[in-house]
Amino acid sequence: MRKLLAVLLAAGTLFSVSAQSTETAVIENVNNGGVASLRGITELDTTRKADELKRVIKDRSPIDRDYVYQPPLVPHQTRHYEVSLNANKCLSCHSWKYAGEMGATKISVTHYQGRDGEVLSDVSPRRYFCLQCHVTQADASPLIENEFKRVDSLR
Repeated sequence: MRKLLAVLLAAGTLFSVSAQSTETAVIENVNNGGVASLRGITELDTTRKADELKRVIKDRSPIDRDYVYQPPLVPHQTRHYEVSLNANKCLSCHSWKYAGEMGATKISVTHYQGRDGEVLSDVSPRRYFCLQCHVTQADASPLIENEFKRVDSLR
């Protein structure tokens, strides 16, 4: 019985060492396979320096939409805007109460409707986090070739 236990223990140790050396060899040989991606030619297990932030277009008039039901694009800087459970900087200009005096676009009445269509006195919780749908525009070239054409009815 002792011999069998010693043999099993020795076999387990050998198997463990060989598995670790195989795992190490696999990790050392990880690379991008020679494939260029939007990340550039970078080893998969290497962290590269982040790209510079794109220049955000400063305050301008509203940007035309490209398709029906597209959320309006944000024509101004939104970095450092707090949009959390406790505050929403967007509403300080775009709510129905302040839009007139701020010269900002009012948010749509659809943002005051609940899930079942009931009209609410304040912005619906499902529409509260503005930057999920409304994106800030940056002065950046496309990452990939794009042949998108606007909807004819919006021209």
